[in-house]
Amino acid sequence: MKTQCTGTLNHLSLPTKDPLATAHFFEKFFGCTIVAAGESILLKRDGFDLVLDHIAENQVWPSNFHFGFEMATLKEVQELYQTFNEAKVHMETAVFNNSRGSRFFCRTPEGVLLEINTREDKEDGWKKLF
Repeated sequence: MKTQCTGTLNHLSLPTKDPLATAHFFEKFFGCTIVAAGESILLKRDGFDLVLDHIAENQVWPSNFHFGFEMATLKEVQELYQTFNEAKVHMETAVFNNSRGSRFFCRTPEGVLLEINTREDKEDGWKKLF
């Protein structure tokens, strides 16, 4: 009997009052593709599924709940930040650097916090432990 999951992380399910608007957000800014739609919407990107489940009530997220997308370069992070600003995406921060690299935070149309980061400019002291 296995005592640890060795499978690949393959999906994230998000509750949303407006699956179509949220799906279009992920299509436009993250290159996701809608592959199935009904009460829920299934998006795919790079072997990962994002399931948008329709709910009737407002969803309240813990203030620090978020998921992130890692970019290869600081330039890509800065360009996406500019794109989001021009598109009037709800921005939580400007691009900033901490020891793990540069990043910014924004929100989906229904308020889920997203982090866009790069490790290109991380501090040398930030290293893998294993």
